[in-house]
Amino acid sequence: MEKIKPVRAMLRVLDVLQVLNSRNGVTVTDVASAIDLPRTTAYRVLETLCSAGYAVRDNSDDRYRLTVLVRCLSDGYDDEAWVTDVAQPIITQLGQKLIWPVSISTNQGNLMLVRHTTDKNSPLALERYNAGIRLPLLNSAAGRTYLAFSPPPQRAALLDIALGSDGEMDGAGRQRDLIDKILNYIAKSGYAISLRQYRGESTAAVPIFSGTTLLGCVGMRFMDKALPEAMFQSKYLPALQAAAAEIGAAYQDWSEESQRSIAEQTPTKRWDWTLERRVQH
Repeated sequence: MEKIKPVRAMLRVLDVLQVLNSRNGVTVTDVASAIDLPRTTAYRVLETLCSAGYAVRDNSDDRYRLTVLVRCLSDGYDDEAWVTDVAQPIITQLGQKLIWPVSISTNQGNLMLVRHTTDKNSPLALERYNAGIRLPLLNSAAGRTYLAFSPPPQRAALLDIALGSDGEMDGAGRQRDLIDKILNYIAKSGYAISLRQYRGESTAAVPIFSGTTLLGCVGMRFMDKALPEAMFQSKYLPALQAAAAEIGAAYQDWSEESQRSIAEQTPTKRWDWTLERRVQH
């Protein structure tokens, strides 16, 4: 089959939508820098989204923000119900307790997808991100935590994918033995930390297990100067681990309840089918 050449303008629009979705307001310069576009092109795309009703420019700060209309783009997406039903209330409570922004993320191939975050409600967030942010598997605390606690066959498969991706751990960092040493250390420590040096901000993450099933990670962002790692370990790590354990236990209950609900419906459906056969004959 002949390969179809993608529409370049459409790809740019999708890239701009992702930038808008990741932040609480962006300038033309923010968009141009984030996806390496000329400012004139970024401006035209943003204004086009405004004309279509998917974005609006706030005259008070000249920042563009998404409108409620963008939600219709996700109407066909079947979200994982357990994140909303189980994890979201626990993450919200955790954010209220710790004040620092916290989140839950799950794996998507060579990325970790942030499913829920408390950024909007945290006064300590340097930048406010929305759910939907994609984190690199090897260069994020959530990604490294997920790799470290994955079963060996799954870890190997994910590393094959990640090491084949451009822009992740170039040079010596790609050596498999070095990566395995880092991941083994994370597994022993029970958490991972990644540092954004240009922001002076760190992100820590712990795994979420339901039984032996790895569901995802709970993460927390904090400023290095305000919170050294030793203080994080003593004051905040136990709370993250407790929240992860609570999510895992609640997921188990939720899963069992869902299975019972399905099982209770099945006999009725079978009887209806049998009765229908009897009537026909």
